[in-house]
Amino acid sequence: DMKTDLNLLLECLKYQMDCPLSQKEALITIYSICQQNSEASEYFREIGGLMFINDLAKSSVHCIVKEAALFTLGIIIESNVYCQQTLCTSALFEDLILFLINKDSGVNLKRMAIYVILVLVSNNKNGQTYVRDTGCISLLLQLFRTTLSTSEKNLSGENTDPCYQLWSSVCSTLCACVNNPQNEDNQNICCSVFPHAKECLESCTEPGIVRPICSFLGLTVANNSYVQKYFVSIGGLDTLAKVLLELMHDSSLSLSSMKLAVVVTKTLDACITNNSAMGVVLAKYHTVSELLKLLSNETLSTGEKISIILTIGHCTEVCEENQCELLQNNGLPLVIQVLTESQDEELIKAATFVLQNCKQMTEQLSLKLYDNSLNVNSAEELDMQVRKSCLQDYGKKAEEILHRINLLEKEHDEERVQGEKLGSSVANSEALKSQDINPADPKKYTERAQKDVYCPQLISKLNSQVLAPSVTSAPQKNESGNTMDAASARQTEQRNIPCSVTELQTDSVPQSLNINGKTACGKNQLHFLVTFFLFHLDQHLLCSEKTERVKSTSVTSSSHEMADLRCLGCTAGLSLNSKTFTEVLQSCLHRCEHHRVILEAEERYRGQLRRVAAGN
Repeated sequence: DMKTDLNLLLECLKYQMDCPLSQKEALITIYSICQQNSEASEYFREIGGLMFINDLAKSSVHCIVKEAALFTLGIIIESNVYCQQTLCTSALFEDLILFLINKDSGVNLKRMAIYVILVLVSNNKNGQTYVRDTGCISLLLQLFRTTLSTSEKNLSGENTDPCYQLWSSVCSTLCACVNNPQNEDNQNICCSVFPHAKECLESCTEPGIVRPICSFLGLTVANNSYVQKYFVSIGGLDTLAKVLLELMHDSSLSLSSMKLAVVVTKTLDACITNNSAMGVVLAKYHTVSELLKLLSNETLSTGEKISIILTIGHCTEVCEENQCELLQNNGLPLVIQVLTESQDEELIKAATFVLQNCKQMTEQLSLKLYDNSLNVNSAEELDMQVRKSCLQDYGKKAEEILHRINLLEKEHDEERVQGEKLGSSVANSEALKSQDINPADPKKYTERAQKDVYCPQLISKLNSQVLAPSVTSAPQKNESGNTMDAASARQTEQRNIPCSVTELQTDSVPQSLNINGKTACGKNQLHFLVTFFLFHLDQHLLCSEKTERVKSTSVTSSSHEMADLRCLGCTAGLSLNSKTFTEVLQSCLHRCEHHRVILEAEERYRGQLRRVAAGN
């Protein structure tokens, strides 16, 4: 049984003082029993075995016994908190210092002494106090600076090199001295070796060097604004950013470099947490963009993603340069993707933290953009603003035109149905026109012309709000001016309309309508309807002007002159719509100048559609 074995082993240690090998074997058996066994460690303390091994480590003249005794002490202390409290005294720390400063102590014996210090201060505020008050921490910092020289940083055999293992043990012990619980006094003391740590990072980026130093730096600066500022003041944050850049360049080739980049990221985060103003130092190294690249790696664990996202959040918390870099590198979609795909609460909290920063930065940037827009002095920026405004106007007006086209076509369909019902009067339509709408009777003709204009307000609004911003038309004459000038200006508008309508349509049609060209027919139909709609409205306006001319024309005018004023397009009335427009005008032998120009524009447009269709 376990208790019997421990009693026999303790007796063996007492009666084998002259046989160091037997004592070493007994010590190895004891720590194998007590390792991760709190009950066995507690029982061994109760029978006096813990204090006996402590005395044996100090009194033995054999190095192998000293090393085995110290290692066994460390195992028992680590396994049981009561054993830790029993041995956590200033006297023991002073004895351990003697092991470290003794010139006869080998590297392995020093490692065993440092291991005992590590387990004494881990999760133990009293141990952290003793290590400082006895001066033990100052000795550890000296070992950190001197144990690993520049010539010994060739870590090809880092697992077996005694000096490297000693240096690594020192780093781990220093981490325990400042953290868990956090000890600000020890942090303030440990920052004295920051310049040396910075030099090590600048001279070597091997994982065996970077990992221990980053762990030590991260725990020493954590939640300590004084130490954080000092580290930044000596250029430590710049060095970490450069190391991250170098590792990211290798991350595509080496998985270990990518993992090491995560370690550096955690250290960066510790340096700026609760002191986010320091994040501005990272802006010149484009650290946020590098972190986004790192976050997109699919091999990352959930914990590693949390560390990266938190670092991004602290970098962008108050630094505008980092905020803009996050937006420019599509950081928001990546963070949102992580948020939606993960079920981990901590990861969701980290992503939410970044999104909250993004919300604040967006509001601030919007206000600044608005303020800057009030003081635009650059002609190029002003031109871009005008263009964006015009594009928005075009989009709105194109939607209005489409809506009005639908209403107009609906009215045409209703009128066509009514016309079919009056089939008995179709045969006498010419007679009725000659009787009711005689051009010689100005009053009746004017009434009919005004009736053809379905919505005078709509026509006026379209001419003022649609044609004006998109078509550069010639100046219009007033009613008392030359009628031919007005017609000429109107022709200029009609020639430019297809181009302007295309611009309106292109800016306003949703992107989904352009996918794979499936809606090319719909686009062409919309183009034709808008073109005809504008032509048709302008036709009514011109017909109204011609009516005014008819009023001033003598009743005895010759029939040849009347033919010049009015053609089938002018007299067709309700029978002229989008389907019969071309056919009616082509069948007319004597077209007026207005409808001749419209027909030519229509034929040119149809030719363009045919060429586009042939090209597709």
